[in-house]
Amino acid sequence: MNVATERTLANWLRADGLDWIVPEWQVPTTVRAFATTRNGGTSSGAYATMNLGRTTADDERALAANRARLDEYLPSPPVWLEQVHGTGVAVLGAPVPSTPPIADAAVTRETGVVCAVLTADCVPVLFASRTGRAVGVAHAGWRGLASGVLESTINALRALNAPPADLVAWLGPAIGPTAFEVGADVVAAFCDPHPGDAQCFVRRPDGKWLADLAGLARRRLHASGVADVTGGSWCTHTDGARFFSYRRNRASGRMAAVVWLAPSGV
Repeated sequence: MNVATERTLANWLRADGLDWIVPEWQVPTTVRAFATTRNGGTSSGAYATMNLGRTTADDERALAANRARLDEYLPSPPVWLEQVHGTGVAVLGAPVPSTPPIADAAVTRETGVVCAVLTADCVPVLFASRTGRAVGVAHAGWRGLASGVLESTINALRALNAPPADLVAWLGPAIGPTAFEVGADVVAAFCDPHPGDAQCFVRRPDGKWLADLAGLARRRLHASGVADVTGGSWCTHTDGARFFSYRRNRASGRMAAVVWLAPSGV
């Protein structure tokens, strides 16, 4: 998405009163993407307002209205995943699957197929090739990161003729490094196989640790050959007015990150 196209999408959302986030990344004009916030929907209470997660206890009518609102800005309904904090990657073609694939990432090279993940603290990672061959998205919580969900996504994109050196990645809103408290088990999951990951953890006086989830994602991406990585500056936990956070409120909505390929000239 070049600067002109990016501004067009951002202006469209802004004109509709939405504070959803359009990535600032250098990709072809055929690549379209954005991340929703908690604003712009119809849900109330703990799920106010733009909850998109079906696994929540939100009102079904409100959820349906929210998903319909999202669809207004997409070429087709998103291919939702059954996310399990694993490393599975759904390779989406045409026609798209009729039931949600069990996966935590999706890739495609088909025009108009919308890859999507839901998050409420985990890092949504969007991918696009500089040549416009393929796009993808991954749901990267600490379990998925430690297990290799980003590497699996990159390998799936490589199989679609989009090698790592050709990829650009963007990190969406996630829990930030001053808010993500973890135990020694999480530190060990990263640092035992990758000692350099220690730079993404700060020990607290009480023996707990603070983890930089976005920083860990960047390290995984760079180690896999993806050098162009942007985003990752929003903290879902500390900005309750703009983002849902499961760590902050167990009864929490879910936000979406979406990416797709548009036809040339559209």
